[in-house]
Amino acid sequence: MGESKKTVREPLFRIVKRDGISMTAKVIIRVVAVLLALIADALFIYFVTGLNPLDVYKVMFQGTFSTSMRFMWAMRDLASLLLIGIALAPAFKMRFWNVGAEGQVLMGALATAAVMVYYGGKVPNALLYIAMLVASLFAGALWGFIPGWFRARFSTNETLFTLMMNYVAIQIVACCVNIWRGQASGLGKLNMKTKAGWFPQIMGHRFMINLIVVLVLVFAMYAYLRYSKHGYEIAVVGESENTARYAGINVGKVIIRTMIISGALCGLTGFLIVGGRDQTISTNTAGGDGFTAIIVAWLAKFNTFYMALISFLLIFLSKGAAEIASAYNLNDFASDIIAGMILFFILGSEFFINYRIHRKHSSKEVR
Repeated sequence: MGESKKTVREPLFRIVKRDGISMTAKVIIRVVAVLLALIADALFIYFVTGLNPLDVYKVMFQGTFSTSMRFMWAMRDLASLLLIGIALAPAFKMRFWNVGAEGQVLMGALATAAVMVYYGGKVPNALLYIAMLVASLFAGALWGFIPGWFRARFSTNETLFTLMMNYVAIQIVACCVNIWRGQASGLGKLNMKTKAGWFPQIMGHRFMINLIVVLVLVFAMYAYLRYSKHGYEIAVVGESENTARYAGINVGKVIIRTMIISGALCGLTGFLIVGGRDQTISTNTAGGDGFTAIIVAWLAKFNTFYMALISFLLIFLSKGAAEIASAYNLNDFASDIIAGMILFFILGSEFFINYRIHRKHSSKEVR
């Protein structure tokens, strides 16, 4: 009896994970992604809005660079976004998906505002700053510790846990703001007359301290994750908890410790926002940066120097979209699409950095 044969058909395309890719190739892929994004945006701008794409790009550029004041405003917003990204880096490297940065920032901001409300003008400013800082770090650390402890103790889903804690934080802030403002329609600036707790001006800006702190933390977190024993433990736990246990690492301790650090840095962001940027608090104090910073940390692969570049790109796109909407009287949706398409292509380029596509060569015959 003859042997039967059958043809095994391979799929037309196969996706294969890359073993490694050179830095030059990464740069080329990202540059191509940006160029394709600009072309796609140009088509959208021309056929949908009827505007000249080059003029629109020029206006987008002016949103950040047209004046020194606009550039400084971009730096102010970059400081908050980058610091939250730095805060998320150790948790994400440990594969603890902390999506609760928004709530952790809010709790740090709330603790800072509470110290300003109840002790502003009653103690020397130096002591007030210390109390604000300690309170913000503690509040943020607590909001990070809770999901960390539950994950270490009960193996809870940290994504859902931290996400839900955002809403708890929002309601706590809303309640406190409502109590503090009394009959007023809004809370307004804290300690407006005395300016107690407001950061001192450096080069004409109160948020210069924010930039200095963030710059220091870019180097400090890079060294912590790359060269410290704690950073090594975080990396091992992120790769495999079982391997970490076999190596004698206390996984629960690492999880809790890392989330305390992550939460404390988010709380520090709240301190810098209230004291150095807004001098007030609301449920929108974090401004969505807690979620945007997830993109920053993920795209940078937890490298804080790359985070600085990506944070600046996102701020540039945000400012550019707002400037386009203002200059051409477009609705926010159209201008956000223009900025969003660039971000979409950049995010998409990560696929081609991590994977390659194989095309089918021929069918195989098997007996």
